[in-house]
Amino acid sequence: MWNNFKTVVLLTALTLLLVVAGRALGGEQGMIIALALAVLMNFGGYWFSDKIVLAMSGARPADPVRQARLFRIVERLTQRANLPMPKVYIIPADQPNAFATGRSPHHAAVAVTEGLLMLLEEDEIEGVLGHELAHIQNRDMLIATIAATLAGAIMVLANMARWAALFGGFGGDDDEGVHPLVWLLLLIVAPLAALLIQLSISRSREYLADEKGARLCGRPFSLANALRKLEMAAQRMPLPVSPATAHLYIVNPLRGESLAALFSTHPPIAERIRRLEALALNL
Repeated sequence: MWNNFKTVVLLTALTLLLVVAGRALGGEQGMIIALALAVLMNFGGYWFSDKIVLAMSGARPADPVRQARLFRIVERLTQRANLPMPKVYIIPADQPNAFATGRSPHHAAVAVTEGLLMLLEEDEIEGVLGHELAHIQNRDMLIATIAATLAGAIMVLANMARWAALFGGFGGDDDEGVHPLVWLLLLIVAPLAALLIQLSISRSREYLADEKGARLCGRPFSLANALRKLEMAAQRMPLPVSPATAHLYIVNPLRGESLAALFSTHPPIAERIRRLEALALNL
């Protein structure tokens, strides 16, 4: 409940930031232009996200015979969650990891690496897949797209402010132009705030998927153990993925290249494990 409420608050903050920045820069017209551009940029990514991400990761359709255990786990969990059976993919990579994608439960896919199937026990695989199916059930791809659209609109406004400053600036709703302090906020503070809010939304959805995934598989300790193993493995072996898709994975595949925790798309593993262990004591 808290993570859902936090997501609503953060999306509202992004919306208000967009409204304030758009009105300060170009009035209602500036705000509408920025939002329209951001929607156009993110629409294609949302609609074709599953195909794009799967192609970028090198995933291939899983074989129901060779990966019978994997299909059995996914089928069991989807029945519990009352979800349609997603497409199942294998990523030929040694780093144990997984992600889910798709614009809706009826257009969804889960992908796991070969390393994950080799490293984890069956109950741990079930915990990981429960987490990924929770993302599908929560429609996190839609939420991420809304956040990206709002953040993208703010970035567009910042670029508009930068170019306007180079060519003399332009006014908002009055004839006196934009105050220099407002320019500074538009150029620096607003894009940074938008990025931090977007990352905070991503981290909130991870906590929520952990909780729902643990309840789905019925064993929070299994997911906690899986996260511990995946984190250790991610630090030892790299997974060459695009930074644009790194946030989809259950643990950060670019751990060795990540910036400070403030700019991370993933919550700290230690905190995720602590919450799962607390949940196990209350189930």
